[in-house]
Amino acid sequence: MSSAEDAETIEYIEEILDSIAEGIGIEATVEVEDNGEAITATYVGEDLALLIGHHGATIDAIQHLTHRIAFHGLDARRPLAVDAAGYRARRAEALYAVADQAAETAVREKRPVPLDVMGAQERKVVHEHLKSRFDVETYSEGQEPSRHLVVAPLVD
Repeated sequence: MSSAEDAETIEYIEEILDSIAEGIGIEATVEVEDNGEAITATYVGEDLALLIGHHGATIDAIQHLTHRIAFHGLDARRPLAVDAAGYRARRAEALYAVADQAAETAVREKRPVPLDVMGAQERKVVHEHLKSRFDVETYSEGQEPSRHLVVAPLVD
């Protein structure tokens, strides 16, 4: 992408996200950052719970739709992360704690530990968090929307 295309895409992302917040009736501003490889857009405001949704389902959908709309017809696509009031960082910390606890249980009890159903993005967070451990493996089971992660001990 040229820098002119980048600027247009970033402006378009901001417009899309502003329109969504306005359509929902939420007063928020959108801050968009581009590090050259990925784009991060963050809603900033008082009460953004409607934008986040249950376990981030709404913000995930907003992110998916915004990416599809903003990059439609473009050859060059880059990762886009949409957040609201720091939700993604808070959720990642909670997922790390669940993953660590599941890993400890799997190793201690020498059995696979299934986690609750979670979306693809959250499963990826857990996979990435635990991949540096050499005593457990992670894999997904089930079909969407009931797909979940399993943390299993590695056998010697």
